[in-house]
Amino acid sequence: MTITARLALTDTGEAADLSAFLLRLLRFDRAAAVRLQAVGPGEGDGDGVLAVFGRLPLGGSGALAVRTVRLGGLDGPVDLTVSAGQLLDGVDAEAGSVALPAPVTGPAWAGLLPPRTGWRPVGAPPVAEVYPELMAGVQEFRERSEAVPAHHRGRTVLDALADEIWSRPVTVLPELPLRALHAAYVIGFLRPGAPLTVHRAGGWLRLSAPAGSVAVRTVAAPGAGLGLSPVR
Repeated sequence: MTITARLALTDTGEAADLSAFLLRLLRFDRAAAVRLQAVGPGEGDGDGVLAVFGRLPLGGSGALAVRTVRLGGLDGPVDLTVSAGQLLDGVDAEAGSVALPAPVTGPAWAGLLPPRTGWRPVGAPPVAEVYPELMAGVQEFRERSEAVPAHHRGRTVLDALADEIWSRPVTVLPELPLRALHAAYVIGFLRPGAPLTVHRAGGWLRLSAPAGSVAVRTVAAPGAGLGLSPVR
């Protein structure tokens, strides 16, 4: 693996969190790519922040999961798309660092990220209220997909079913689609008792939790780069 740079993280816990995030992404797609953006002092907080963007293919629309980690220092800004698997290989938990692999040709989504600024609060749905509704959707998808004859149970059919279920509005916050909650759940951000907040900027919605955030597009909208901020 060709290494383009090595970033120091604030502690080994940041390295472990980043590894867990990448492992979950790779369970959905072993060839997954991630977009990296890092800023140093004066542009972010502390000694720098690295944001890792990954797409979760939950139906035809999908969702973007974002994990940020604090850096122990940064010589210059970083903005590139890399292999998620190679990035995972570059995480050194003992040293508390991550080696950045050579860039790859990114997928289409990597060129259109949520905007950095302009976010306005929409609501703060309690986990205790939205979790049962989410689990009901998970159960419905399982039962309905299993009811489809095996010879018809292709990707197109399953994606259509997923889009039908996950595009439904959340009861306590109709502006938010279930897709965002489902994405936060499968990537490990949705945890019991964790506070949730929802913000909107243009055609994007962002569901944030202490462990990370999920962004979904509600309409086609331009954007370039989600604002970077620590999540711990």
